Amino acid sequence: MVLRIDRLNRNQAADRIVAPMAKPSSARPSRRADTPGKRAPRSSSAARSDAASKASRVDSGSSRRNGGGGRRPSPITTEVKPGSGQAAEGRASTARRSPPDLSSYAAVIRWLHDRPDIERMRAVKLSDDAFKLDRMHRLLDRLGNPHRQIKAVHVAGTVGKGSTVAMIAAMLEECGYAVGQYTSPHLTGLRERISINGRLIGKSDLVELAKQAARAVSKLDFEPTFFELVTAIGFKYFAEQAVDVAVVEVGLGGRLDSTNVLTPLVSVVTQIDFDHTKILGTTLPVIAREKAGIFKQGVPALVFDPPPEVERTMREAAEKSGALLRVVNKEIEFSSRFCTDPDLGPHTRVCLYTRTSRLEHLPVPLQGEHQASNCGLALAAVDTLKSCGFDCPEDRMTAGLAKTKAPGRMQILQERPRILADGAHNPASMNALMRCVGAHVPYDSMVCVFGCCADKDVGSMLDKVNLGADKVIFTRASTTPRAADPDELQKMFQERSGKMSQVARTLPEALALATRAVSRDDLIVVTGSFYLVGEAMKHLEQERTKHEA
Repeated sequence: MVLRIDRLNRNQAADRIVAPMAKPSSARPSRRADTPGKRAPRSSSAARSDAASKASRVDSGSSRRNGGGGRRPSPITTEVKPGSGQAAEGRASTARRSPPDLSSYAAVIRWLHDRPDIERMRAVKLSDDAFKLDRMHRLLDRLGNPHRQIKAVHVAGTVGKGSTVAMIAAMLEECGYAVGQYTSPHLTGLRERISINGRLIGKSDLVELAKQAARAVSKLDFEPTFFELVTAIGFKYFAEQAVDVAVVEVGLGGRLDSTNVLTPLVSVVTQIDFDHTKILGTTLPVIAREKAGIFKQGVPALVFDPPPEVERTMREAAEKSGALLRVVNKEIEFSSRFCTDPDLGPHTRVCLYTRTSRLEHLPVPLQGEHQASNCGLALAAVDTLKSCGFDCPEDRMTAGLAKTKAPGRMQILQERPRILADGAHNPASMNALMRCVGAHVPYDSMVCVFGCCADKDVGSMLDKVNLGADKVIFTRASTTPRAADPDELQKMFQERSGKMSQVARTLPEALALATRAVSRDDLIVVTGSFYLVGEAMKHLEQERTKHEA
């Protein structure tokens, strides 16, 4: 069954401006891995001066291999095919263009969301013609090649990327380092994608870096995509702020992702499963090959005990690239067990042993048995950094792990009525969510507010929802043109379940229906996409603000 995507007002899709937040220049400074002791914080202006000095020494005439994006597509249903020119070169006039007026934060947000955006396009064919990392190299070259100035941990995978990134970053921060964190998508505002020690990039910093990016774009003969530009801005920000290490999440796939210009200190691939199959492939080995595309010569690569066909693909990719593959739960000793105690309640504990670490019975900070493997990878990644000169004592790793926060994942947004939000957006993560809620959250009845993107394996996702929910209210996120029509979602659900269901045209309407349907001990679960979860977070915050006024 082919799901229809509702048309969306373009201004609605682009409007992601959020309230002011603290500038990250106040983020706690740290030790560099190659420099002992603490260092004083650097001002943004001083950092930019140093970065500009470095940039002036870069040979801007060099050209490199391999970046994505292109000429502006239709905002609703553009399909990019190899050789079509839309996501390939997207050639612009060779004449120099004047950079746009980006004097305000609002103007920057509009400019970025006016770029071609793969995240919001319904169908994209992944090929070397459609995505060329050479584009990303050329953009970064104009910005002084900031990706060469940062040390990084690069994380790919189908399920658990964001959680793994969060755990790695939390441990490194607790060890005293300035840790950049680059993630996608964002929940309520674009600045969430770029942070240092938990502090979002400041609005003034984003404006200044966007101006630099716009000047770089004006000298290129192609139009960078939204993701290429945001990634470049993130790398530039981390370089200017002289972070000790950046933990970078792949956006889509791995091999041809814009983040894959990095040569990291360690590469991590989390669980491989089916998602974005029209783009990445329809078999696990093919998908795994795309994810393993982040492997680099001489760089340690970590995976967690994958199925045999995936492990074969990973080992072949490691051998071909020259990466140093290590499998957690094989080459790296690992164990986990589910337990409960009065303070932590039901939770998972893990043990990991290497030549440099002996980490025993650590509570996994995020709920769900699936988080054990993510935790094992995060611990192994930080342990691997020890061989790169990082000082990561086991007690600091343990303390940092306990402080991990992962917004939009098993997050309670409201107590009365209880509303839990989780960005599960494929069958594997939806299965993990339903199992996790059943194991960790007491409730009498579950009302699920569900909305997903039409290009997902919707039927399999609904099968998982049916396992846990007692009633489902179908709706759509207003911020993505990829959202499936809720009427068609309900029709598919009714074909496989006799449970009660309703349709709501908007997320606020869906939450109102759910609130009327639950009693004190019931649970509302908002899930299906990070877009829907982000919209729920914004709506509930606005409602709280109204009531407090």
